[in-house]
Amino acid sequence: MTRPTDDDRLLRLSLVAVWLFTAFASIVELNGQSRQVLVDAGIASPPWLVQSLILGGAAADLVIGLALWLRPGRASYLAALGLMLLMTAVATFLQPTLWLHPLGPLLKNLPIAALLWHLYRRRATP
Repeated sequence: MTRPTDDDRLLRLSLVAVWLFTAFASIVELNGQSRQVLVDAGIASPPWLVQSLILGGAAADLVIGLALWLRPGRASYLAALGLMLLMTAVATFLQPTLWLHPLGPLLKNLPIAALLWHLYRRRATP
């Protein structure tokens, strides 16, 4: 395997921050922005479903963030890429206008995918 460089570590830790902060923000905003995203996508009830979707997404983000931090490697990079692609596909289906949002909540996933793919390939055997 290729040894990670300082640049690789910096890229990985920036992704850790994205996933862990997203989990934290989803929970802090459980009854605010997190709920509003689902309401805007047409999912407003029952309340237990909305809360379960938010907490499930936050838990998935937390697990990926911890995996990237504590167990970096090909499996964690692929898991992160898979989760990000799945969430992007679901968000695109439910609310395609997010691609046109000025802050780019879905567009940011393109460079995240590129970073994950780079890190995955760097861990490949020569």
